[in-house]
This record gives sequence, C-alpha cells and structure tokens, in this order.
Amino acid sequence: MTCSGNCKLFVAVQQKPGGGRCRAKRGWGGGETQAASIPGTIAAVQAFYADHFVLPLPEGHRFPMAKYRLLRDRLAAELPAVRLCQAEPASDGELALAHDPAYIRAVSEGGLSPAAQREIGFPWSPGMAERARRSVGATVQACRAALQGGGVAANLAGGTHHAYADKGSGFCVFNDAAVAARLMQAEWGRAGRRPALRVAIVDLDVHQGNGSARIFQGDGSVFTLSVHGARNFPFRKEPSDCDIELPDGCGDDDYLAAVEQGLAELSHRFEPGLVIYLAGADPHEGDRLGRLRVSDDGMEARDRRVFDWAQQRGIPVAMAMAGGYGRDIETTVRVQLNTYRVALSHWQQWQRRAGAPGAAEAGVRWQNGAP
Repeated sequence: MTCSGNCKLFVAVQQKPGGGRCRAKRGWGGGETQAASIPGTIAAVQAFYADHFVLPLPEGHRFPMAKYRLLRDRLAAELPAVRLCQAEPASDGELALAHDPAYIRAVSEGGLSPAAQREIGFPWSPGMAERARRSVGATVQACRAALQGGGVAANLAGGTHHAYADKGSGFCVFNDAAVAARLMQAEWGRAGRRPALRVAIVDLDVHQGNGSARIFQGDGSVFTLSVHGARNFPFRKEPSDCDIELPDGCGDDDYLAAVEQGLAELSHRFEPGLVIYLAGADPHEGDRLGRLRVSDDGMEARDRRVFDWAQQRGIPVAMAMAGGYGRDIETTVRVQLNTYRVALSHWQQWQRRAGAPGAAEAGVRWQNGAP
C-alpha cells in the first residue's frame, strides 16, 4: 500500500490469539554539501531539560507535569552517559520563524483570552510562558547538538505538535519542532552550506501532529509523517505529508507495520538531512489517553526502527518526548527511559562505525551522509 501526496492510510487490526558539560554552538562553518562531515567533540548523548521551570497548575489538573523531573532523575541515576543540560529559552525572533508575532506577544505578556487558554489547556502565568520558550529552546539545542557532532540528542520534554502558527492547543503553547526545523534551515543557509537543509518530522505520538502539518503545508523542505490513533485527539485533523491512522486497540504487530510503512514512504519521497523524532509514550498499553495496546517490547522495537532507519542513512536525530499520560506516571517514565536506552545504543553504534576510539568517552567526527 503506497502513499501519494497527502495520504491517509488505515491499518486494520487483525485479532490474533494469545549532567556534564554541554556543547552546541550556534551555526556552522562553511561547507559544500549537506552530507559533508561536521567536526565535533561531543562525547556523550546530550539531553536538554527545563523541568525546574514549574508550570503552576490547579489541583487535580490532568497534565502529568511531574513526569519531566522524574525522567531526569532516572536518567541521572541509570544512564550517566546521557549528559543533562539546562535548556535556554527561544527568543522572539526564533519563535517568529513558525509563529505569528501577535501570538508570541500574547503568550509573553499575558494577553491570551480565556478561550485561548482553555484550548491550550493551561492557565496563563509567567511560568507558563517561560517554560514554553525553554521547551522550544531545548529542541533547538538538541538539533544543533545532533548536527554538530552528536548524531543524536534530545529534549526531555517538547513534541508540542498541536500548536499552530497563531494559537496553542492540546497542552502545546509553541511548536518546538516547527521552530527548530526552520531555525536549523536558516542557520545552515547562513553558514553557506549547500544544498539547503531538508528536515523530516517523524511524529509517533498517538495524537496527530495537526499544528506541524498546518505550519508546513506547501513547504517542500520539511516532510511531516504522523502515525496516530484515528479516533483520538485532535478530532479535526490536518493533512500531513503522510498520515497513517490506527484503530483503537492496535497492538504491537500492526503498530510496527504502520511505523515501517511510514518510514518506507518517507524514504520513497524525501531525503532529509535531519530527523526530528517525536517519541511519544502514549501509544503504550498503559496510557490513559492513548487507546492503543502497544507493549513495552513494542515501544522499544518502534524506537529501534526509527534510529536504525536514520543510522543506515547517516542522518542525525533530535528527539523530543512528546505525550505520555500513563495511568501510573511511573509507566510513562519507564517507557521514556527505555527510549533513551535505545538512543544511547544508537549513539554508541555510530561512534564505533565512525572509528571513534571509544563510544562514551572520546570525541567523534559525525558524518551526515550515507555510510
């Protein structure tokens, strides 16, 4: 089953029996091709966080804000090879690459209407505005780190794919992937690198990336792929470059087949120089909003398919954690921690292929080109 233009695919379910020093400078030196080597001395996977900017929420609010700090604590305790780095805020100019200036001002100055705040799902506060900027900044820094030598880097939050150019929605204020994609393209161009940087957004959150789809409609330099629940939020979806819709109750086999189908379609139609991967934990069977039935093993297999696909093509990956609403918050954190284990394994494999003297200790030259 193939996909042409803006595609909608439906996968039928068949019932079967049974913190260190962080380096990510702005911009690059010159270069002639997008696949040119980028020298770097990034000696570990970098992950950027902003969980210490706490968003004050009313008692009983359903958004699991605590998951971000819990994930950072688990990473620090169990995966010390992941360097935890404080995120910087995105500037007004950076946000304006994907958002209307009037909307940026409304978020910054407390000018959001009650209806706009209800659509976002968060009450406005200075902390809400600052956290939103830093969530974007974390994905920007992860993209820079991935392109400049890391090969893979991450945002401990982000994946705010429901935000449109002129409004927020579904717990998303600013669209981090959209801002980061456009900023990386701009920095790439300012450095005189050719050809222009093409970016793929691989969105495996269980909810369709409607904001990203709308922002990049008609933009041939960014490919939006979304694998999501057909009957889940948002109920009015936007056409991505490729959408794969899943029925409620979808399990491991059909889910992984859908992911593979999406990656095959991406390969057929687009050649990115950077992947922004939204690694949502909400397809997991323990998620209270996901409506799918993907196991721990299925989630790990999904992550491996994405990272293997990128590694085979020598494409850097910047990862954002996107959604996760486990009935038990520790379930979400466990799924996300396993995603970091896969990301670290991918990073180590690439260092060995690049001829680095050690996978977690030594500097490395990342090559963004087909091995």
